[in-house]
Amino acid sequence: MGAQPRVLIVEDETDLRELIRFNLAKDGYDCCAVSDGEAALREIEGTPPDVIILDRMMPKLSGDEVITRLKRQDATSSIPIIMLTAKAEESDELVGFALGADDYITKPFSPKLLVARVGALLRRRETDQQSTGDQVSIGPVRIDVDRHEVHINDQRIQLTAMEFRLLQTLANAKGRVLSREQLINAVLGPMVAVTDRTIDVHVAALRKKAGSAAPWIQTVRGVGYSFRAPD
Repeated sequence: MGAQPRVLIVEDETDLRELIRFNLAKDGYDCCAVSDGEAALREIEGTPPDVIILDRMMPKLSGDEVITRLKRQDATSSIPIIMLTAKAEESDELVGFALGADDYITKPFSPKLLVARVGALLRRRETDQQSTGDQVSIGPVRIDVDRHEVHINDQRIQLTAMEFRLLQTLANAKGRVLSREQLINAVLGPMVAVTDRTIDVHVAALRKKAGSAAPWIQTVRGVGYSFRAPD
């Protein structure tokens, strides 16, 4: 990542789009701003950004459709995405995270908070990219941090960045039980305020993709989750 991380702002409200751009530029970010989902995909294809700030409700192509397309492609699946939306219900937040968002901020919001969240995502991504030579093999699961790949019974499975961090965190705990709060801090970061249900949604998605290895991801009722051999 260069001296000026590049942030793509996708927001159809002109005043809000310029407010976000102004605050990020003031903090040293290289910003590009577009007003709809189709323009966002064209911009990403031309010059992939380091972070995307994505409105959910937009003309031409919704934010949900944009993030779905990005997460399906290897070239764009690991780009951190902050969803920015007026949809403030818990169910809306859970849908956003299930689609692959790395963070979820509801309107109205503090521009300073948004800038801080962008910085936190970039630091976490840089830490992930600097991790080298780290492989974890437990039971049928092999995690290759260098390649950001997961194999189950020697078959590669496609995970979102958040699902990858969740599985890695659970596997590195070596059978210890981790509370939902611990998992939220490890996977999303301490600055992100979400409900415990958010982790439950990601665990459910991870189990679905894990197939025959799903029983290794165990629920400890009233406490949290662990990764260990099934009883």
